[in-house]
This record gives sequence, C-alpha cells and structure tokens, in this order.
Amino acid sequence: MNFKISPEDLKIEVIWDLLRKNGKISLSKESINLITICRNYLDSKLENNTSPIYGITTGFGSLHNKTISNDQLNKLQENLVMSHACGTGPVVREDIVRLMLLLKIHALSLGKSGVQVSTVQRLIDFFNEGIVSVVYEQGSLGASGDLAPLAHLVLPLLGMGEVIYKGKKTEASVILKKFGWYPVELKSKEGLALLNGTQFMSSYGVYIITLAERLSAFADLTSAISLEAYDGRLDPFFECIHKIRPHKGQVTTAAAFRKMLKGSELISRSKAHVQDPYSFRCIPQVHGASKDTISYSKSVILTEINSVTDNPTIFPDEDMIVSGGNFHGQPLALIFDYLSIALAELGSISERRVYRLIAGQRDLPEFLVANPGLNSGFMIPQYTAASIVSQNKQLCTPSSVDSIPSSNEQEDHVSMGANGATKLLRVTENLERILAIELFTAIQALEFRRPLRSSELIENVVKSFREVVPFIKDDKVMYTEIEKAVDFIREFKLQVS
Repeated sequence: MNFKISPEDLKIEVIWDLLRKNGKISLSKESINLITICRNYLDSKLENNTSPIYGITTGFGSLHNKTISNDQLNKLQENLVMSHACGTGPVVREDIVRLMLLLKIHALSLGKSGVQVSTVQRLIDFFNEGIVSVVYEQGSLGASGDLAPLAHLVLPLLGMGEVIYKGKKTEASVILKKFGWYPVELKSKEGLALLNGTQFMSSYGVYIITLAERLSAFADLTSAISLEAYDGRLDPFFECIHKIRPHKGQVTTAAAFRKMLKGSELISRSKAHVQDPYSFRCIPQVHGASKDTISYSKSVILTEINSVTDNPTIFPDEDMIVSGGNFHGQPLALIFDYLSIALAELGSISERRVYRLIAGQRDLPEFLVANPGLNSGFMIPQYTAASIVSQNKQLCTPSSVDSIPSSNEQEDHVSMGANGATKLLRVTENLERILAIELFTAIQALEFRRPLRSSELIENVVKSFREVVPFIKDDKVMYTEIEKAVDFIREFKLQVS
C-alpha cells in the first residue's frame, strides 16, 4: 500500500490500513509546496526582522525574553530536542509510536510549521523502514504539546537516543550509519515544530477509539448471550420504547439486540417473570450512552489529528507568525476522561450480569456447575471481574481537573491529557478482560438451557467459542480459559450490524 501525505484529512481507517499492511508513505506535490513556501517565508523573515520571535530567536517557556544570536539559532533547536528528552516509565508500544510518527508527519505537511522538506522526509524514511523510536509513557503535561515523548520520537533524527528495528533495540547512531544517513541539521524553529504538538495524546486516542468501538459491539454481543442464558425478556428492546427517548446510541443498541436475537427459541418462549434486573433491562440505555460517548470522542480525535498543533504558527499568506496555544491538550484531555467513564461503565454493568448468572437464579445452578460445593465453578471469575471493575473505577478519577504550573509559571495551566491517555488505555484493556469473563460465563450458562436454541447468529458465536474454550464440567485451572476468551474477543470477526 502506497499513500500520499497531503493536506486532505487523514481518516482513521486509512491510518490502520497503513499500519497493518506496512504501507509506504510519501509527500504529495501539494504538501512539498506548502512546506517549502512556509520555510522560505521564515528564512526571509529572519533575514529582515529585528524584533524577537518566540521560540525562533528567543528561548522557550519562561525564557521567552532571552534573545538568541543568529549564529546560535540552529544550536538552539538541537539543544531543545536533547534537553526535552526527559521521558521515563514504561516504553510506549511500537504501534502507538508508529502512529505518533505518522501523525507528526501529517501535521508538518500542512505547511504552517516552518520545517525543511528534508526533515519531514527523514521522518518518512523512519516510517517506511519500520524504525521505531524508543518513547516513554511518562513526562508530558499535555499542554505545551507532548514535549518529552515527542523529543524521544525525533531524537534519533539527530543520531541520538534509541530505536527498535526489526524487533531489536539499538542506538540511533547505528541505524543512521546502516542506512547511510547523516544526522539532520535542524534550522531555526524546527526543533520546536517537532516537539510542540499533541501527537502522543492523539496517537493514544486513535489507538483506543478503534478498540473502544470494537469492544462496544462486543459488549452488545456478550450481553445478548447473557440475556438468553438468564432467560431474559425482549420487551426492553422493543422499538416503540426507544422512539420516545431517541438517543442515537440507545436506539442503535436496541436495534442490534432485535437483530441478534431474531429467531431465538429462548427469547420467544413464555416467561415466568415480568421484569429483568437493570443490568439486563437497561442495556440499551447504558450501552447506548457509552456508544454516544465513543462517537463524540471520535469526532474530537479526528479534528485533532488533522490540525496544526505546534507553536508558533506561520502564516505566509497573511505575513504573520503567531504565538498561540494550539498545543494545549484540553479537548483531548476532557474526552479521555469522559471515555474512561463510558468504557468503565460497560465493564461495570457486565460484571453485574456475570453475578446474576452465577447466583443460582432462574433455574441455573449455583456457580454454573452441576455439583456446587465440591466444585467452585465460576465463583472466582466473578471475583476477578469485580476486581478489574473496581480498578477501573479508581482509574476514572479525571486527569483533566488537575494542573501543575511549569516553566516558572509561564505555562500555568496544563491539561494532563497525556496521563489521561495512558490510563484510558488501561481502562480499555481492562474492559476487554471483563467482557471476556462475561462471554466465558454466559456461554457456560447457556448450556443449561438446552435443548432450546438461541438465534443462528448467537449459536454460531457459541460454536466458534467452543472450538477454543470447552464446557466446564468439573473444576479446573481457569486462568488459561479466561486468556483464551480474551484472545477470542481480539480475533473473532464480529458481524452484528
């Protein structure tokens, strides 16, 4: 797959195609022209300008009042990259770093940052050759951009730092030598353009929103199987109920259930009970609200990845160099917190369904084994789900309400969106495990409803699941079965809509 980077908006589907297919990218003629015009304008401005320009002829942050001589402008940019590479903590996974690289290339291609075409081309070389900078999770305040993570991303361009190439960590200088590349010589403004921006946060956003959409659909599927196993009612999913409270996600969820359960013997049989607990009856409202949150969050992420977020910003046509605040991560920080809550709630209601299924209600055996007492059955998977749900609640303390001033209080309000991003990923992966436990439990419970059958769609899912996870007759080691269920969710080709 070959893709031309242009001023056109990047779409998330295209991004994932590039990453999954190891696609190659190049600059379009339009992007080369925009980058060149902007760089030439900046060079011309510096030749004729006597007034200080933030970050170009001055220091950074609270050092904005320190003027830098013309013969030191290049050194200023190199020093910036080196000094800001202060990340620590766990290493960011390679696919997210590749996302960072792609999003940085795209942002610079919009021609408002003052970089050289050759600098962007070297970033493209890294992407195309599969060279992944070693970036650390901790260090960004999410408000002068993601300074520390982006410094680690671009440090190898200077022949410094570390990269991962073909699965092995090595010094960046070794990789440059291997490909016959010289370290990039940064010109005025370039270090700032490379380090300013929200690409660390945005990359987590792209990665997570894709996973969130998939897990939202799986939450519907697993809960539909739970509803069947619990001998639940279809009434709460009737179209008429949702027409009179038409939140989009709620309507979509109810429609998905009607489709998934069409033709089921279990759902259509007479029921002894007239009402189900909220964890079943309110699935459209709860799952639907999370769907709406995911949808809104995706719109914010799409806007962000197609924006210019470094500073200062250069406008050749208007003859302006403007120092603003587009690097501030507040739009992302807020939706990361919002999305954390929405995904945690999908896990919370899922665990309650697991509990109902193992509680010995509605003619199901306690803990879903034939001989409870001798066998603990599914008692402890519910414990595990409860533990993860509780951790998600703790992780949902919002990051965006926190702020610690930095740079001698020049940067006196920060978003903490980077912290929000990294813990949102933990919440999302936790949800994946909770849903795997529900799926494991629900399919076990469904076996006690035989010979009655669910819908063709659900029976096909059950059949596929049984190829990797067996019915649990007597106690056995369970963690391996839970891991198989997690893998099933990751690999199963879900087709509900």
